[in-house]
Order: sequence, then structure tokens, then C-alpha cells
Amino acid sequence: MELEKTALKAELNKKMMLWMMGVSFTFVIAYTGSLLAKLPGFDHVGLLACAILLAIIYRQFFGYPEALREGISFSTKKLLRFAIILYGLKLNIHTVFNDGIGLLIRDAGVIAFAIVATMALAKVFKANKMISLLLGVGTGVCGAAAIAAVAPIIKAKEEDTAMGVGIIALVGTIFAVTYTLLRPILPLSPIQYGIWSGMSLHELAHVALAAAPGGEDALAVGLLAKLGRVFLLVPLCFIIMYVIKRKKEHQPTSDNKIPFPWFLIGFILMSLFGSYILGTHIPVTTEAMNGVSSITTWSLTAAMVGLGLNVSLHDLRTKALKPLIAMLVTSICLSLLTYLIV
Repeated sequence: MELEKTALKAELNKKMMLWMMGVSFTFVIAYTGSLLAKLPGFDHVGLLACAILLAIIYRQFFGYPEALREGISFSTKKLLRFAIILYGLKLNIHTVFNDGIGLLIRDAGVIAFAIVATMALAKVFKANKMISLLLGVGTGVCGAAAIAAVAPIIKAKEEDTAMGVGIIALVGTIFAVTYTLLRPILPLSPIQYGIWSGMSLHELAHVALAAAPGGEDALAVGLLAKLGRVFLLVPLCFIIMYVIKRKKEHQPTSDNKIPFPWFLIGFILMSLFGSYILGTHIPVTTEAMNGVSSITTWSLTAAMVGLGLNVSLHDLRTKALKPLIAMLVTSICLSLLTYLIV
């Protein structure tokens, strides 16, 4: 009996050690990605894209580290949802409702156009529907965070989610840099340029990168327009759940159960907390907020590493090219349309 207890304890300790090593492994690659992101050229690509790139390269040369799977899976799933919940602090609901109702209406149109156009083009190109949907959502809402939020609802494979995040980060960066190059020659006021950036670019970081050269006003209104799209992430997720459920009702043989995205409730609660309590009723320092932002970023990056380790280059070539083309065409059309309405 004593020997059995000792053996069981040793086994549990071994599993715990491997779990910790798996989680640590994702952070090591995330940290290496942060170093890569500081190099010239890669500094415009961004931390997420660099981390995913390194994870994919590791997988191709060394294979998936099976012994560390449980820890890597924890980063991929649990840390991902944790990061999305903390991401809610970036959304000031009060500001969106007070100053951005007009932008919110246009943001809804942007999201609808991005998803419908991407899926329509995917059908024409016969592209992978799952990756195309993820890219449409990422283009319309808020890049990697939106893809990460929608993926478990539509039961996307981890490799498809990783490909979607990598593509959105890379393409969004290219668009953001292009905007900064076009800004001096465009007949737009700083406010108009900021709105254009916020309504059409893929991630908050891309909006900040593109709008900052336009001045403080351009950056402020650009982030406001972008926050409106982030705000619409939650209702969009519930709309997608409803659509999927309705489709499954007409397929008696399918599994009608759809996992409820509880992390979105956390996202909403954190948004409400950050908008109406934090800083108003509870004093908070800039250093503390920067610390929370860092935790969010590193958690999301570690999760992206876990996703990237599931990607094979063969799948990337065969499954992602056509969705990428569909998303590129949609992004270009979205930029042109939003330019005309600002």
C-alpha cells in the first residue's frame, strides 16, 4: 500500500512538472518572439505574429513536444480565455456610448461587410470556410482577439485558429504601415484620418500605429472608432451562436449543443468594471494598468504559441492561401469604402 502511494505521488509530481514545463515552454517562445519583434523589419510585424512564426518553425523542425501537451494546451485554451477577459479593460463602454454612437452604427456596417464579403469570396474561390470565417471576423472586429473569441463557438481547429491569427497580424501590419505612408498625400483632416484608420484596420495595435502620425486627435478618434468594433464583439458572438444553432436544428443527426462562451461574460464584466468603477471609485495608477496590459499581452502571446505549434506548413499552403486572398480583397474594399464615408 505504501509503495502504491509513493508511486502515485511520484506520477502526480511528474505530471505536474511536465505541465509546468509545457506552460513555461510557451512563454519561452513568446519571450523569444518579443526579442525578434524588436529587430528592424520585424518591429512592424508585431509580437503575436513573431511568436506564432517561431512556434510554426519549431513544429516543422522538431515536431510537436508531446510530453508537454497538457501544459501547452493549458496556455492555448485557459490563458487564451483569461487574456480575452482582461482585454475587456481596454474597452471603455462609457466613452463608446457618449462619444461614439454614430461611429458605432458605422462600425456595425463594417463588421457585417467584412464577414459577408469574406465568406462570399471564399465561396467563389472555394476556400476553407472555417479559416475564412475567422478571417472575416478578425477583419471586421478586432483581429486576433476576435478570432480567439469566436473560434471555440464555431469549434474551429487549433491549427485553423493559429493560421487565422497569423494572417490577420501580418496583413494588418502591412495595411497599417501603408496608411502611414499614404497619410501625407491624402486630403483628410486628422479627425477624418483617425476615423478611417479606426474603422478599417484590423487590430487596436494597427490603429495606434497608423493613427499616431496624424496627431493626438487622430489617435483618440481612431481608437474610439476601433473600440466601437470591439464593443460589438459580444453581440456578434451571440448572433453567430444563434445562427449555428438554427442550422443544426435542421440537421437532426448533428450535435445541437453549443458551448456557452462564459469568458465573454467575464469580458463584459471587466469592461463594466474598467468603465464605471476602476479609476472612478477605486483609484488606480498608470503603472498598475500597464502591468495588467502586460499580463494580457503575454497571456495572449503564450496562447498564440500553443496554437502555432499545431500548424503544419503543408496545411498552411493548402488551406490558408485562398482564405488569405479572400481576406486581402475584402480588406482593400473595406479600406476604400470607409475612406469614402469618413
